[in-house]
Amino acid sequence: MKTSIRTKFSIGILFFFVIIAVITAFSAYYLNKLSNKTSLILQENHLSVVYARDMSEGIMSINQEVTASYLTNRNPDSTLINRELNSFVISLKLEKNNITETGEDKLASGIEIGFNEFKDSLSAFINTPRPVTKLLNLQKQADNLSQQLAFLSRLNEKAIELKTEDAKVSAKDALKQMSFLGALCFLIALSFTYNFASYFSHRFFQLYNGIKELVSSNYGQRLHFEGKDEFYDISLAFNEMAEKLNENKQEMELTLQLDKDRYDSIEDVKELKKLLERLNSIEEQATGLISRLENKK
Repeated sequence: MKTSIRTKFSIGILFFFVIIAVITAFSAYYLNKLSNKTSLILQENHLSVVYARDMSEGIMSINQEVTASYLTNRNPDSTLINRELNSFVISLKLEKNNITETGEDKLASGIEIGFNEFKDSLSAFINTPRPVTKLLNLQKQADNLSQQLAFLSRLNEKAIELKTEDAKVSAKDALKQMSFLGALCFLIALSFTYNFASYFSHRFFQLYNGIKELVSSNYGQRLHFEGKDEFYDISLAFNEMAEKLNENKQEMELTLQLDKDRYDSIEDVKELKKLLERLNSIEEQATGLISRLENKK
């Protein structure tokens, strides 16, 4: 099957595009994998830490308001308390919809139970006489809630650390694999480029030397290219041209030799004519001399 030089160039360029596409595809795969890992850390565990922090700050704010109202012998700020309670409920609901770690669901349920108990105790503290025992009980429940929330935060922070380490390991593995793949593709591309360039440079060098030999009148020069591309067709045309030039040279040499022989023959005839003319002249002179001698007698 005949493969043109243009086709070979196209195949070479396509080969490089394939290598680039392979490297790009693997890079995109590993980057997407790392991106998913990091996004899960942010989406799952980091949000749980934020929810736990918001709930803990709400409980602390309520506890401070209740304590301050008791010490100053005034009614607690119901607006602040209701706002913090509603904010706690929202954060707790978001946390229950974002359960990702083992035991986190039980911990969230325990926080919900403790919050309901704290809310009931808070309502009783606000709506009834406020002895110190109720305040202490309320603070104890707030401390329990804060401890549970702190444990929830530490659980997710620990998960963030573990997942971050896992992402680092994945990044190192991806770097190793991409380095190996990049080196392999580089060696393949280098080998292909060397063979591709050698193929054309060798043939161009042979063609250049062949033309130089023809210019130097060495018509016996021949080209021998393997394959079925344009170089092979050029070698056939070159060899045919060299053969015709060689034949023309031989014919020209033969013609020149014949012309030389013919010229030599013409010169011989001229010399012979001159010799005959000289002999005729000598004969006439001899005849005249003989006649004069006879007349004297």
